[in-house]
Amino acid sequence: MKLAFLYAGQGSQHVGMGQDLYEQYPQFREIFDNAQLDFDLKKLCFEGPEETLSQTQYTQPCMVAFAAGVTAILRDAGIRPELAAGLSLGEYSALHAAGVFDAQTAISLVAFRGKAMAEAVTGRPCGMAAVLQLDRDKLQAACDGASDAGVVEIANYNCPGQLVIAGDAAAVDKASALAKEAGARRVVPLKVSGPFHTSLMSPAGDALREKFKSVSFGKMDFPVLFNCKGDVMAEGDTIPALLERQVQSSVYLEDTIRRMAELGVDTIVEIGPGKALTGFVRKTVKDIKTYPVETAGELEAAIAALKGV
Repeated sequence: MKLAFLYAGQGSQHVGMGQDLYEQYPQFREIFDNAQLDFDLKKLCFEGPEETLSQTQYTQPCMVAFAAGVTAILRDAGIRPELAAGLSLGEYSALHAAGVFDAQTAISLVAFRGKAMAEAVTGRPCGMAAVLQLDRDKLQAACDGASDAGVVEIANYNCPGQLVIAGDAAAVDKASALAKEAGARRVVPLKVSGPFHTSLMSPAGDALREKFKSVSFGKMDFPVLFNCKGDVMAEGDTIPALLERQVQSSVYLEDTIRRMAELGVDTIVEIGPGKALTGFVRKTVKDIKTYPVETAGELEAAIAALKGV
């Protein structure tokens, strides 16, 4: 077995996430209780309200705290991956798992990142939309055709048949209409607070570059595949530069999953609320075994299966 961890991103959060894990696992409690933020992490995750939890500056630290707690439980059970990756903010959880920074540093970094992303487009009407069953070239042509209405770019390459566009609201609407004309089966507007992973996030990239100057980055215990590459680091790459680039460029998740398979990964644990990434894996490389872990029951079942109990 060659095991990888894959960490969920924004959009799968929900009120109540992690509550059973908090009640049952001291490792999980420690992460939540020690989080030093300007809001009550535990109360927001367990009680909501949903509208606040869904705001990017709150979602990101909540998701990374959840991921760090599950990672700690798996580590204490003797479950360690040979590779890791994460969707968008999940990349910080992957880097934490690999030993690049401790849990509290990862949580505080994404709290900063979330605020910077929210501030990058304050007062600017923006949107994101999932485009189903249209190939990359045709969707790029739709974005090009809508450029007179503003910025619109392909933000996520999630899996075969699912891409995401983002940018100025008028341009996203026009590109969505052009995508339907080009043969897209559906275009679904997403409930998010910004045009993530587009050039409109460049102010957030600038803020992160400055922030990283005061952050200590450790060496990776195992390779992490990066969103903006769909691959591991190359010679000359640095983690801070890749994270700065990541916030303002496309997420190549499909390419990441395919690269994992090329590197021999046959088993993936999805860590985070929901099962979206498991769905992406199954649509991309069908023979990879997946274990989505959100609840205490799913976690116990995954540990037993991975240890052959």
